[in-house]
Formats: sequence, C-alpha cells, structure tokens
Amino acid sequence: MKFTDGYWLIKEGIKAHFASCAFETEQRGDELVVYAPERPIRHRGDTLNTPLLTVRYSSPLRNVIRVRISHFEGALDKGPHFPLNINKQKDFKPSVRINNDSSVLESGELSVIVKHGDKWNNIFCGNGRTLTVNESKSTGFMVDNGKAFVKEELNLSVGELVYGLGERFGPLVKNGQTVDIWNADGGTASEQAYKNIPFYMTNKGYGVFINDPGKVSFEVGSEKTSRVQFCVSGEILEYFLIYGPEPKKILELYTSLTGRPAMPPEWSFGLWLSTSFTTSYDEKTVMSFLSGMEERKIPLSVFHFDCFWMKGFNWCDFTWDKEVFPDPAGMLKRIKAKGIKICVWINPYIAQRSGLFEEGKKGGYFLKRKDGSVYQTDQWQAGMAIVDFSNPDAVKWYSGYLEKLLDMGVDCFKTDFGERIPEDAEFFDSGCSERHHNFYTYLYNKSVFDLLEKKRGKGEACLFARSAAAGCQKYPLHWGGDCESTFEAMAETLRGGLSLGLSGFGFWSHDIGGFEGVPNAALFKRWLAFGLLSSHSRLHGSYSYRVPWNVDEESSEVCRFFTELKSRLMPHILQAAREAHEKGIPVLRAMFIEYPDDPACVYLDRQYMLGSKLLVAPVFREDGEVTYYLPEGEWKQYITGENVKGGRWITEKHGFLSLPLFEKI
Repeated sequence: MKFTDGYWLIKEGIKAHFASCAFETEQRGDELVVYAPERPIRHRGDTLNTPLLTVRYSSPLRNVIRVRISHFEGALDKGPHFPLNINKQKDFKPSVRINNDSSVLESGELSVIVKHGDKWNNIFCGNGRTLTVNESKSTGFMVDNGKAFVKEELNLSVGELVYGLGERFGPLVKNGQTVDIWNADGGTASEQAYKNIPFYMTNKGYGVFINDPGKVSFEVGSEKTSRVQFCVSGEILEYFLIYGPEPKKILELYTSLTGRPAMPPEWSFGLWLSTSFTTSYDEKTVMSFLSGMEERKIPLSVFHFDCFWMKGFNWCDFTWDKEVFPDPAGMLKRIKAKGIKICVWINPYIAQRSGLFEEGKKGGYFLKRKDGSVYQTDQWQAGMAIVDFSNPDAVKWYSGYLEKLLDMGVDCFKTDFGERIPEDAEFFDSGCSERHHNFYTYLYNKSVFDLLEKKRGKGEACLFARSAAAGCQKYPLHWGGDCESTFEAMAETLRGGLSLGLSGFGFWSHDIGGFEGVPNAALFKRWLAFGLLSSHSRLHGSYSYRVPWNVDEESSEVCRFFTELKSRLMPHILQAAREAHEKGIPVLRAMFIEYPDDPACVYLDRQYMLGSKLLVAPVFREDGEVTYYLPEGEWKQYITGENVKGGRWITEKHGFLSLPLFEKI
C-alpha cells in the first residue's frame, strides 16, 4: 500500500504521523521501550496535542528480535493470532543497555541500536555488521480517509535481494513488487496467490516475519526503491527480525517460531494418480486406470478421487455418488488390495442441497452474516455455506463425517479451497473477520490433519492442500494450484514452489502437465520429469484424464522411467524430508539456499536443488534445449554417470528420458 506521492509528497487524503526521534527510552524487565513523538520535543508545551508511538523491542528466541509499534492500545483484541513458539529457551536471556547516546537490546549475535537525539535512527546488526536500518519517516501511524494503519520501513542496501512472501508465481526476487498478503483463488498467472505468508528474507543474512494474520501490504523497493515497507490496518504492528546469517539458519529460526512440518508418510513420496476434475468416470474407469498402470509397469502409490466422487450440487455431503460408485466400500478394498493408498477431495463449503446443510444450520456450524443468518453464496456450489472452524463443535461435526470415510478405507484428504472467506462474516470465536480471511485455512487444515493423526497415527497423516497461511507448513503437504498447460505455466509453477520453500514450507507438489487445458505430448513429458523430481508427484488435470497413455505411449515410458528414477533417489529425498521436518529447510530448494555466496545463484528460478546434493534443471522448451548453471565443484550427471566440473553455464539438448540432473561429489 503506497502512502506517498513521489519522494516529497504524501498522497491526498492521507495524514502521516512519523516517529521523529527516540524522545525517551526505558528498560522494562528484558524489554527495551522507546517513546517516539511525531515531532522533536523542545519544551514542555511540545508534549501537548502530539501523537506518540510506543516501540517495544524484546527477544523471544536467541538471534530473534521482536518489534511492537503501537499508537492507541485501547482497542479490543479480537484475534485470531498465529500460534507461535516463544520464550521456550530457558537458558537464554537478552540484554538491555541504556547509554548516553543510544539504547541497545542484544539477542545472541543480533542487536538493535536505538540512537538518541533529534532523528529517528535505529540500526539492526548481526555479529557487529549492519543488516538494515530503520530511519527518518520509516515508522509511522497513517490515517487514510479515516482508516488507521501502522507502517514500518527497513532499508535495502546496494545489491540486497528479497525472497519469500509465500507461493508467488512472478519473479523469484521480489524487489520492485507490491505484494498484498491476502489469500485468493486466482490461479497461478497473476499477482494473486493461494498461499500468502508475511515473511521474507534477504541475501544480507536476515528475515522478517510480520505477526499479523490479516492483510499485510508490502512495498518491496516499489514505493521507495531502497526500502521494504510493510503496513497493517489498525493501531498496532508487530514483527520479528531474524538473524541467520545463512538462509538455512534463517529458515530454521523462522520455523522454530511458527512451527516445522510434520514428517509425511513414506508412501506419500511415490506417484499419485487422479481421476482429474470434470472428466466423466466411474468405478470401471478407475480400475482401468489402475490396470493400465500395472500393465505398463508404472509404480503407483496413491489414487485420488477428485470432486465428482460426490454428486454435483451436493458438495460437500461426503457421500459417494451411487450412480457411478454403487459399492464404494468394496471398491476401496479392491484398490487397497493392490497396495495403493486412497485420497479423496474435500472442501470446507456445504451446498444447500447437501444433506449436511440443515444440520450445520441448526447446530450453528457455519459462518454467519451480521443479522445472524447463514452466510451463503452461489459461487462454486449453489447456496453453499462455509464451515466455521473457529467453533470447536463445528470441527467435531465436520471431522465426524471425515472419520466415517477413514473407517471406510480412505487414507488422506485433498483439502481444496479455503481462500474465498468473506471479510464481513461473523465467526463463532468473535474474531476479526478481516484477520480470519487468511487464518481460516490454518484452522481448516489443522482440523483435518489433527483427525488424520488421531486415526492414522503420527507419521501417517498427510494432506494435499491448496491454501495456506503462516504455520500451515506444520500440516503437509501443499500443491501449487490451478496452472495452465503451457511451458510458461510450468516455469511459473516452479517459481511458486521455490518462493514457498523460501517461506518455510518443506513439502510441495503440482499438477503434472498443468491443470487448465490439455498438454501436448512434449509439454507433458517434460513436466513428468519435473513433477517426478519434486518432493511429491501427482498426475492431475481438469478436462482430460492424465494417465500417460492418454497423451501417447511414449509418455508411459517417460513416466515409468522417472518414477523408477525417483525411487532410486528416495534415500536423498527422505534425507531432505527429515531435514525439512527437523529444521524447516525445504526439500525443493532455490539455488540461493545452498549457494548463498555464489552471485550467479541469487536470481536462478529455472533450476533447483532437491535436497543438498541433487541439482535439477527442468526443460522448458519443446525442442529440448536447456541452459543451466552448475556451481563450482565436482558433479556427476546422475543419468549418464559422466563427471562434470562446475563453475560455469551449460547449454545442451535433452531427449525425453533425460534432463540435467547432477549429484554433488
């Protein structure tokens, strides 16, 4: 959100109140409190009719500084809040010093220095080196036509690059972008995103997490080219500055704060096959798919039933459509006898025609309008209501129907949607609806994941989720959403996955071949290689069956080759998965994570590391040509066995049974 009109002016209709100086500082226990009026105080009279910002610096974890900026503090705190792991290091205590010219809070190797005097000037340092500066006209309380905002700016130094902010499909480096943290069902080809995370890191050794589940607006070198600005509506802004200095350590500390991924079951890393979305299918179709995979010797781990396992206009009633699945329990047994796990599609919306609608209405399990009526819409399903997961009774009710499916033989759920949450809805917990918009998906996925852990046990729970908020990484896994069937969409999908990994998410998948449209043979085969060299791999689309032979028989050969290749690579992948679970470092990693000091790696978004030792460069052209960068060192081409020296760019052509896949020696 932009407040200025160029360098000199404030936009019309906006009143700006900036922290002008650290007028007074004091120590309160382990906290440094700074009082910052909007103008210098020359005499007692200047203390009258002057807004005062209070800035509190504290440290919940070593090398993490918490900053809380407040104007008025009398508002009701309606929530919700991100669950955070804070103040759990019993042997750690920050230090506070108040000197003549400055006040300092130290947390391990990280410190903030608040300069005294007539100018607002605060310096964050890591190991004595300046990380970023918070200076004149950066900390402010803004009023935009009567609506209050608190905003903060942190300086960007020369060459400093910004990453993260969720699963974003534009450029990997976020400099120059305006980013609003606001979940939307917008596909993968725009500035909207399903997974918006108010966390970023830079190549200067630190990360920043804004602790607000509502809309956080970022201007990343886009309003002021040398600053990152972030703001929230209301009177209070809180953020955490995290010191690494390397990217892995930043992610480790960020996920220590917000939570680390559960370890997905080993079977989930194999190949998933879907019915696809709007295709026509029944039990005979499903069993023909499984037989076709067996005949072509393509190993399959999971079969997924998408939306139309339930009858149209009835989503969700969690009841099999008996016209096409007359014996669902028997069918699931027949599938499981083949050693294949079963996933079914669900969402948090209950259509008016669903048999569950009246139950939910009577029980008070749905979001409501201000007049107490059920909040309904025709968008997606006719007359649908939205389950209120802030209501424990609604969670129990909803989970009860899922439990029946688990008892029938279902192993996991695709938790689709969760983005279309109205701003003016009323929640059971009386929380702020604007803050619940993003946070809704946390409650939704947590509810389903908790049930899976209860029924299947820890280590066996697994989702296939689309929407996410900060902390949702605890409930793996997530997939990229509805992309088109083009090479351009394949590339944007990878950018989204890399960006999500830089936002604390360890496990990620995508629709092989793209979702919207029908992939041609070349695209499908190239996407097979990419998809089967991701942490998780799923064949899924909208209009067409995604069994490989439906494209051409060579696709079956390519699918079998890369499925078997992934099986051979499983020790590497599982090691990376354990690292994601234990430290929050993603399986699919931007090159910057492993090679932060290599200037060639900081912009790379068409290749990645799969764990710490495998480099993958998908082919994004129909003619098979690919250009990639091999970092310094000795590498082995995994498919050919050839040893190659790094530290250079390489351009080459690959057939459909090959791509640049290197193991670090």
